[in-house]
Amino acid sequence: MMDLERVNAYMERVKQSETTTFQPVSDKLKVGVDLGTAYIVLVVLDEENNPIACEKQAASVLKDGVVVDYSGALQIVRHLKEKLEARLDGRELVNCAIAMPAGTESSIKTHQYVAEGAGLEVTNVLDEPTAANSIYQIEDGVVVDIGGGTTGLAILKDGKVVRIEDEPTGGTHVTLVLAGNYHISFEEAEAIKQDYARHREILPVVKAVVEKMAGIVNRYVDKQETDTLYLCGGTCCLTGIEDIFEKETGIRTVKPADPFLVTPTGIAMNCK
Repeated sequence: MMDLERVNAYMERVKQSETTTFQPVSDKLKVGVDLGTAYIVLVVLDEENNPIACEKQAASVLKDGVVVDYSGALQIVRHLKEKLEARLDGRELVNCAIAMPAGTESSIKTHQYVAEGAGLEVTNVLDEPTAANSIYQIEDGVVVDIGGGTTGLAILKDGKVVRIEDEPTGGTHVTLVLAGNYHISFEEAEAIKQDYARHREILPVVKAVVEKMAGIVNRYVDKQETDTLYLCGGTCCLTGIEDIFEKETGIRTVKPADPFLVTPTGIAMNCK
């Protein structure tokens, strides 16, 4: 079982590191680079995994986990790295880890080139749900990572990942449904999606998309052997998403208070 209190306290500290730069307890710093469909995020931890600093920027340079605008991605990562180094009094960030949506291994090289082009050495590559479990530390269950482009899952038994799957359907699809329903632009729909005060209103509108995400879990998960789903990823910030998952799958579903930064932080933990 995941210690939700521990995860929430730790992720609250990570969230604080967006605006507050914490003092590292060691010389070595670890960086996680998360190239997402909706956001690019860089998280810095010290050697003992204490959150130090975090920067993010909205981006549309990836589609379903694949880089479609290389120079745009490179520019953003370089910019975020420079901002972090300035916050760290000019200290250079050297090594990083990166992660892919499960099943997009063919794009590893491009992600690597983006990080290296920004001046970072990639020391580890992992899949996103496995990265998230570095935070959750569950032995048995399923980690479901819902990003902008895809819904990925990692099935864990005895602390080991026995299966990973990933399919296109994520936050971008939620935004498109909202844009169509309200007859507004994609950007306006994205703003509504991120407004917590409107989540109760929009949940019935996007329910079918969320049910489709839950359907991906249903396809791959053995309900007889699974007692809990653990959600993470930016799309899981949608209030009530866990209730739809639980109803559709029949499996107890848990998410932390702030699921957005879980994966990028888990990526940073795996920087060597």
